[in-house]
Amino acid sequence: MITRNFFPKLATLLLAVSLPAVVASAQAATTPAATASAPATAAPAATPAANSAAIPTGVSKIAIIDIQKAIIATNEGRRDFETLNKKFDPKSAELKSAQDEIERMKKDLTAQGDKLSEEERGKRVQAIDAKQKLFQRNGEDAQNDYQAQSGEIANRIGQKLIAVMDTYAKQHGIGVVLDVSTQQSNVLWGSEQANISAAVVELYNTQSGIAPPTPSAPRPSTGARATRPAGATTPKQ
Repeated sequence: MITRNFFPKLATLLLAVSLPAVVASAQAATTPAATASAPATAAPAATPAANSAAIPTGVSKIAIIDIQKAIIATNEGRRDFETLNKKFDPKSAELKSAQDEIERMKKDLTAQGDKLSEEERGKRVQAIDAKQKLFQRNGEDAQNDYQAQSGEIANRIGQKLIAVMDTYAKQHGIGVVLDVSTQQSNVLWGSEQANISAAVVELYNTQSGIAPPTPSAPRPSTGARATRPAGATTPKQ
Protein backbone atom coordinates (compact mmCIF):
# COMPACT_ATOMS: atom_id res chain seq x y z
CA MET A 1 0.00 0.00 0.00
CA ILE A 2 1.32 3.43 -0.96
CA THR A 3 0.04 6.38 1.04
CA ARG A 4 0.82 10.07 1.01
CA ASN A 5 2.58 11.39 4.11
CA PHE A 6 -0.06 13.95 5.05
CA PHE A 7 -0.54 13.29 8.75
CA PRO A 8 1.99 15.85 10.06
CA LYS A 9 -0.10 18.50 8.29
CA LEU A 10 -3.48 17.04 9.12
CA ALA A 11 -3.98 18.82 12.44
CA THR A 12 -3.33 22.19 10.86
CA LEU A 13 -5.72 21.45 8.04
CA LEU A 14 -8.44 20.33 10.39
CA LEU A 15 -8.06 23.40 12.53
CA ALA A 16 -8.76 25.64 9.60
CA VAL A 17 -12.32 24.65 10.42
CA SER A 18 -13.92 26.15 13.53
CA LEU A 19 -15.12 23.84 16.28
CA PRO A 20 -18.80 24.47 15.55
CA ALA A 21 -18.11 23.50 11.95
CA VAL A 22 -16.26 20.39 13.11
CA VAL A 23 -19.27 19.24 15.11
CA ALA A 24 -21.67 20.15 12.32
CA SER A 25 -19.58 18.26 9.77
CA ALA A 26 -19.55 15.17 11.97
CA GLN A 27 -23.29 15.28 12.46
CA ALA A 28 -24.03 15.96 8.80
CA ALA A 29 -21.77 13.16 7.66
CA THR A 30 -23.62 10.62 9.77
CA THR A 31 -27.23 11.62 9.12
CA PRO A 32 -29.36 9.28 6.99
CA ALA A 33 -29.52 11.91 4.25
CA ALA A 34 -25.75 12.26 4.09
CA THR A 35 -25.29 8.53 4.06
CA ALA A 36 -27.76 8.20 1.25
CA SER A 37 -26.17 10.91 -0.87
CA ALA A 38 -22.66 9.74 -0.13
CA PRO A 39 -21.15 6.95 -2.10
CA ALA A 40 -23.53 4.13 -1.23
CA THR A 41 -22.91 3.03 -4.78
CA ALA A 42 -19.19 3.00 -4.04
CA ALA A 43 -19.85 0.16 -1.58
CA PRO A 44 -21.84 -2.29 -3.73
CA ALA A 45 -23.63 -5.19 -2.16
CA ALA A 46 -21.83 -7.61 -4.47
CA THR A 47 -19.13 -9.75 -2.93
CA PRO A 48 -15.52 -8.65 -3.40
CA ALA A 49 -14.88 -11.61 -5.69
CA ALA A 50 -17.84 -10.78 -7.91
CA ASN A 51 -16.87 -7.12 -8.00
CA SER A 52 -13.28 -7.87 -8.91
CA ALA A 53 -14.34 -10.29 -11.63
CA ALA A 54 -16.07 -7.44 -13.47
CA ILE A 55 -12.82 -5.51 -13.75
CA PRO A 56 -10.66 -6.26 -16.81
CA THR A 57 -7.24 -7.72 -16.12
CA GLY A 58 -4.66 -5.02 -15.49
CA VAL A 59 -7.26 -2.31 -14.94
CA SER A 60 -7.93 -0.85 -11.50
CA LYS A 61 -10.60 1.57 -10.41
CA ILE A 62 -9.79 5.02 -9.06
CA ALA A 63 -11.66 6.39 -6.05
CA ILE A 64 -11.64 9.62 -4.06
CA ILE A 65 -11.98 10.29 -0.34
CA ASP A 66 -12.26 13.38 1.83
CA ILE A 67 -9.94 12.16 4.56
CA GLN A 68 -10.49 15.13 6.88
CA LYS A 69 -14.27 14.82 6.92
CA ALA A 70 -14.00 11.05 7.15
CA ILE A 71 -11.89 11.27 10.32
CA ILE A 72 -14.37 13.66 11.93
CA ALA A 73 -17.38 11.64 10.77
CA THR A 74 -16.33 8.38 12.41
CA ASN A 75 -18.06 7.55 15.66
CA GLU A 76 -14.68 7.69 17.37
CA GLY A 77 -13.91 11.08 15.87
CA ARG A 78 -17.30 12.52 16.77
CA ARG A 79 -16.93 11.25 20.33
CA ASP A 80 -13.35 12.42 20.87
CA PHE A 81 -13.74 15.85 19.27
CA GLU A 82 -16.93 16.48 21.23
CA THR A 83 -15.09 15.51 24.43
CA LEU A 84 -12.25 17.86 23.51
CA ASN A 85 -14.66 20.71 22.79
CA LYS A 86 -16.32 20.26 26.18
CA LYS A 87 -12.92 20.20 27.84
CA PHE A 88 -12.15 23.64 26.40
CA ASP A 89 -15.56 25.15 27.16
CA PRO A 90 -14.38 26.69 30.48
CA LYS A 91 -11.37 28.31 28.80
CA SER A 92 -13.59 29.59 25.99
CA ALA A 93 -15.99 31.08 28.51
CA GLU A 94 -13.06 32.66 30.35
CA LEU A 95 -11.79 34.26 27.15
CA LYS A 96 -15.26 35.50 26.26
CA SER A 97 -15.60 37.09 29.71
CA ALA A 98 -12.22 38.80 29.34
CA GLN A 99 -13.18 40.09 25.92
CA ASP A 100 -16.46 41.48 27.25
CA GLU A 101 -14.61 43.25 30.06
CA ILE A 102 -12.21 44.89 27.61
CA GLU A 103 -15.11 46.07 25.45
CA ARG A 104 -16.83 47.51 28.55
CA MET A 105 -13.68 49.37 29.58
CA LYS A 106 -13.37 50.84 26.10
CA LYS A 107 -16.95 52.01 26.07
CA ASP A 108 -16.52 53.63 29.47
CA LEU A 109 -13.39 55.39 28.27
CA THR A 110 -15.17 56.67 25.18
CA ALA A 111 -18.20 57.83 27.16
CA GLN A 112 -16.19 59.62 29.85
CA GLY A 113 -13.20 60.66 27.75
CA ASP A 114 -13.83 64.41 27.81
CA LYS A 115 -14.48 64.35 31.55
CA LEU A 116 -11.22 62.66 32.51
CA SER A 117 -7.91 64.27 33.24
CA GLU A 118 -4.98 63.42 30.99
CA GLU A 119 -3.47 61.42 33.83
CA GLU A 120 -6.64 59.38 34.44
CA ARG A 121 -7.18 58.84 30.74
CA GLY A 122 -3.61 57.61 30.37
CA LYS A 123 -4.04 55.15 33.23
CA ARG A 124 -7.19 53.73 31.68
CA VAL A 125 -5.58 53.37 28.27
CA GLN A 126 -2.66 51.52 29.84
CA ALA A 127 -5.02 49.25 31.77
CA ILE A 128 -6.94 48.39 28.60
CA ASP A 129 -3.72 47.73 26.70
CA ALA A 130 -2.44 45.41 29.45
CA LYS A 131 -5.70 43.45 29.51
CA GLN A 132 -5.69 43.15 25.72
CA LYS A 133 -2.14 41.77 25.70
CA LEU A 134 -3.02 39.25 28.43
CA PHE A 135 -6.19 38.29 26.56
CA GLN A 136 -4.27 37.75 23.33
CA ARG A 137 -1.57 35.72 25.06
CA ASN A 138 -4.09 33.51 26.87
CA GLY A 139 -6.03 33.01 23.65
CA GLU A 140 -2.91 31.95 21.73
CA ASP A 141 -1.89 29.56 24.52
CA ALA A 142 -5.34 27.99 24.54
CA GLN A 143 -5.36 27.66 20.77
CA ASN A 144 -1.93 26.04 20.71
CA ASP A 145 -3.05 23.60 23.39
CA TYR A 146 -6.21 22.81 21.45
CA GLN A 147 -4.25 22.29 18.23
CA ALA A 148 -1.87 19.86 19.92
CA GLN A 149 -4.67 17.77 21.40
CA SER A 150 -6.87 17.82 18.31
CA GLY A 151 -3.84 16.92 16.21
CA GLU A 152 -3.25 13.87 18.37
CA ILE A 153 -6.85 12.77 17.86
CA ALA A 154 -6.71 13.34 14.11
CA ASN A 155 -3.43 11.47 13.69
CA ARG A 156 -4.53 8.55 15.86
CA ILE A 157 -7.81 8.05 14.01
CA GLY A 158 -6.26 8.88 10.64
CA GLN A 159 -3.67 6.13 10.85
CA LYS A 160 -6.38 3.56 11.60
CA LEU A 161 -8.63 4.99 8.90
CA ILE A 162 -5.90 4.50 6.28
CA ALA A 163 -5.70 0.82 7.22
CA VAL A 164 -9.47 0.49 6.86
CA MET A 165 -9.35 2.28 3.51
CA ASP A 166 -6.66 -0.14 2.36
CA THR A 167 -8.91 -3.07 3.22
CA TYR A 168 -11.90 -1.51 1.48
CA ALA A 169 -9.89 -0.69 -1.65
CA LYS A 170 -8.56 -4.22 -1.98
CA GLN A 171 -12.03 -5.69 -1.53
CA HIS A 172 -13.48 -3.51 -4.27
CA GLY A 173 -10.74 -3.60 -6.88
CA ILE A 174 -9.60 -0.03 -6.28
CA GLY A 175 -6.03 0.64 -7.32
CA VAL A 176 -5.73 4.34 -6.47
CA VAL A 177 -7.44 6.52 -3.85
CA LEU A 178 -7.07 10.29 -4.16
CA ASP A 179 -7.56 12.67 -1.23
CA VAL A 180 -9.81 15.63 -2.09
CA SER A 181 -9.92 17.20 1.37
CA THR A 182 -7.80 20.25 0.51
CA GLN A 183 -7.86 22.93 -2.15
CA GLN A 184 -4.41 21.78 -3.21
CA SER A 185 -5.86 18.50 -4.46
CA ASN A 186 -5.12 17.77 -8.12
CA VAL A 187 -8.56 16.22 -8.60
CA LEU A 188 -10.66 18.54 -10.77
CA TRP A 189 -13.80 16.45 -10.68
CA GLY A 190 -15.05 13.23 -9.18
CA SER A 191 -18.49 11.64 -9.22
CA GLU A 192 -20.33 10.65 -6.08
CA GLN A 193 -20.02 7.05 -7.24
CA ALA A 194 -16.24 7.40 -6.98
CA ASN A 195 -16.39 8.93 -3.49
CA ILE A 196 -15.74 6.20 -0.92
CA SER A 197 -15.68 8.46 2.15
CA ALA A 198 -18.99 7.31 3.66
CA ALA A 199 -18.33 3.66 2.85
CA VAL A 200 -14.91 3.75 4.54
CA VAL A 201 -16.39 5.52 7.58
CA GLU A 202 -19.08 2.86 7.82
CA LEU A 203 -16.49 0.09 7.67
CA TYR A 204 -14.34 1.91 10.24
CA ASN A 205 -17.30 2.19 12.63
CA THR A 206 -18.09 -1.50 12.19
CA GLN A 207 -14.54 -2.59 12.90
CA SER A 208 -14.04 -0.20 15.82
CA GLY A 209 -17.24 -1.27 17.57
CA ILE A 210 -17.67 2.28 18.87
CA ALA A 211 -21.31 3.35 19.02
CA PRO A 212 -22.44 6.77 17.78
CA PRO A 213 -22.14 9.38 20.55
CA THR A 214 -25.34 10.47 22.24
CA PRO A 215 -26.45 13.84 20.85
CA SER A 216 -25.56 16.59 23.28
CA ALA A 217 -28.14 19.05 24.52
CA PRO A 218 -27.87 22.47 22.85
CA ARG A 219 -25.38 24.66 24.67
CA PRO A 220 -26.37 28.10 25.91
CA SER A 221 -25.34 30.80 23.49
CA THR A 222 -22.42 32.75 24.94
CA GLY A 223 -21.28 34.46 21.79
CA ALA A 224 -19.90 33.45 18.44
CA ARG A 225 -16.49 32.63 19.85
CA ALA A 226 -17.49 30.90 23.05
CA THR A 227 -16.93 27.37 21.75
CA ARG A 228 -13.37 27.66 20.51
CA PRO A 229 -10.16 29.17 21.86
CA ALA A 230 -9.26 30.16 18.29
CA GLY A 231 -11.88 32.88 18.54
CA ALA A 232 -9.67 34.86 20.85
CA THR A 233 -8.80 37.92 18.83
CA THR A 234 -7.70 41.32 19.91
CA PRO A 235 -10.76 43.57 20.22
CA LYS A 236 -10.88 46.56 17.92
CA GLN A 237 -9.54 49.81 19.24
